[in-house]
Amino acid sequence: MKTILFLGNSLSAGYGLDPEQAFPALVQKKIDSLQWNFRVVNAGLSGETSSGGQRRVDWQLKNSVEVLVLELGGNDGLRGITLDLTKKNLQAIIDRVKTKYPDVKIVIAGMQVPPNLGQEYTSQFRALYAELAKKNNARLIPFLLEGVGGDPKLNLPDGIHPTAAGHRIVANNVWKVLLPLLKTLQG
Repeated sequence: MKTILFLGNSLSAGYGLDPEQAFPALVQKKIDSLQWNFRVVNAGLSGETSSGGQRRVDWQLKNSVEVLVLELGGNDGLRGITLDLTKKNLQAIIDRVKTKYPDVKIVIAGMQVPPNLGQEYTSQFRALYAELAKKNNARLIPFLLEGVGGDPKLNLPDGIHPTAAGHRIVANNVWKVLLPLLKTLQG
């Protein structure tokens, strides 16, 4: 079995839902329907920042990882953490995974933040994911919550976390980027 590690925050964890309704579990169902030899590991942790992800990534690497889906940084943005620190932490996570598993394929889940921290922060935050993807020859999901973010019908009352219907859309956003990659790994 090849492992796809989702290293993320409450979005990956499926905050407010049954874990089987979260998008990583839905991606596993798509893989299973194709009878492919991949196992999704959901390492989503509510409230996780890029700093926290960096602290716990080594523990997640005890078993082989063929694909890393890096879904962190959103909480950094909501807390106004400096972009340099977020970028440094995300790069450190990528470097650690590549050091341990040089052939790992990286998928970066892009995120956006509300404009309350100013236009400059908001636009630079959005751009840092594309910069990291380019630097690391990684695949990019331009905006993980595309079609979901800001839609009250697809989010829990907190306006941040997707409903089960929202997670189905997020799973499709991930699948569009992940499917071609998995096809090449499946052989």
